[in-house]
Amino acid sequence: MSPSPVRRIAHLDMDAFFASVELLRYPELRGLPVVIGGRGPRPENGVYARLRDYVGRGVITTATYEARALGVHSAMGMMKGARLAPDAILLPVDFVAYRDYSRRFKAAVAAIAPQIEDRGIDEIYIDLSALPEDSATLARRLKDAVKTATGLVCSVGISPNKLLSKIASDLDKPDGITLIGPGDLQRRIWPLPVSKVNGIGPKATRHLQQMGIETIAQLAGAAPDQLQAAFGLGMARWLLDVAHGIDERPLVMESEPRSISRETTFERDLHVVRDRAELSVIFRRLCEQLAEDLRRKQVRGATIGIKIRFDDFRIVTRDLTLHEAVGDADAIHRAAGQCLKRVTLDRRLRLLGVRASKLESVDKPGAEAHPVQLPLC
Repeated sequence: MSPSPVRRIAHLDMDAFFASVELLRYPELRGLPVVIGGRGPRPENGVYARLRDYVGRGVITTATYEARALGVHSAMGMMKGARLAPDAILLPVDFVAYRDYSRRFKAAVAAIAPQIEDRGIDEIYIDLSALPEDSATLARRLKDAVKTATGLVCSVGISPNKLLSKIASDLDKPDGITLIGPGDLQRRIWPLPVSKVNGIGPKATRHLQQMGIETIAQLAGAAPDQLQAAFGLGMARWLLDVAHGIDERPLVMESEPRSISRETTFERDLHVVRDRAELSVIFRRLCEQLAEDLRRKQVRGATIGIKIRFDDFRIVTRDLTLHEAVGDADAIHRAAGQCLKRVTLDRRLRLLGVRASKLESVDKPGAEAHPVQLPLC
């Protein structure tokens, strides 16, 4: 019996995806700070809106690297972004175009390596273990295929697992290739701040910093009992595993997901009263993103739920099963709002999420036969 191939997992991330699609449409904006967000009109006759002229409570979807250099980033309120980069060009989102380019790049990758875990509109994991080429050759083939299919560039990280590949794909952006092999954990990963690990959010990062743990190397060398006292046994074990590059998660390639969710961990804990406006914007954005995910998967959800993590790390979930499956942002927002009303919001919020489950295909007979009805609560 021949030995099993060495596990090789790639993480492919499209560089500034939405902004890059827009720059194909408006090549004259290359090299300029450009922000994508809102639902305003498209530019006409070379006249572009500026971020300083925006008025409202919208949130930045993404930005070019030139805008990011000015401190602007995704999920930031556009009014705040306007204070940092008032002269940045403002373009409205166009999810129809982004989904089209998403389909193109994933099809191009699947022609080379069909074992893919879809992680959203702009990123995928790829199992390269059974392919004969070396990792550097495969990375170049993947990037060339994406460029040919879309005109866009991406960054690829390859390692033995999803955890390290996710970190690696971000190390040499944009248009990068990063391979993590023997010795590279200590050389390239350990010097990074702990916040680079997917799953260590702002609150956990601050908590670790208060313990004198700034880098992944320091986390790897931390005393287990110290971590357990601070985070609990399960979280402590996970922290030590990820610091040592251990991640046994398989790729999830099922074609019909059981549920789809969107969540965000806040940069600071938010107060339900004093930060109500910001929370409302974030909540609405999560519902819109979930609706886009459902549309992309061509499904609707009969059960809508919310997830909240408070500042004491306590997690609360609530679900609501509807009379008919829904997929549009307004219906998701209404149902998730009903769930929120069933939670006692007596502490600051660290995380907020929205979920759809009991998924049905949009092609199911009668899927659109009745208006959405909320059950009596």
